[in-house]
Amino acid sequence: MTGRTDRAERLIAAPAERLFRCWTDPAMLVHWLPPRGMSGKIEVFDPRPGGAFLIILAYDDPGERGKAGDGSDVIAGLFVKLDAPRHLAFVSRFRSDDPMLQGEMRMDWHFDPVGAATRVRVVATQVPPGISAEDHAAGMGSSLTQLAELVE
Repeated sequence: MTGRTDRAERLIAAPAERLFRCWTDPAMLVHWLPPRGMSGKIEVFDPRPGGAFLIILAYDDPGERGKAGDGSDVIAGLFVKLDAPRHLAFVSRFRSDDPMLQGEMRMDWHFDPVGAATRVRVVATQVPPGISAEDHAAGMGSSLTQLAELVE
């Protein structure tokens, strides 16, 4: 399956080590990763190369169907690389009957120090065509905003 590449970034006034911990601590992750309008629950989380994760993102609006069709997005995947505190990568799949939402997507999170701050860059490759570029940009931007709000 051929997908597109989406990107987002934000300069956050916090050290890379702290931001990397926000990704590898499930208690912190559920506070900032779900885009606004959603809440998160982590079912499986093993942050090491080859380690699995299962994250459920539920829409606050009961009228939203979500990718799983039940008002949620269910994301299952494997961590590919953890190079603390600079880079984290994983591959994931959405649970969905919609062929436009199926396929494996890779996300690379880069934490680049800039003085006392860190430029957080997200690169999503092989994005399923059922995820609009606008919605994906809004979701990634929302997560980055909430990450900044958590640590700044």
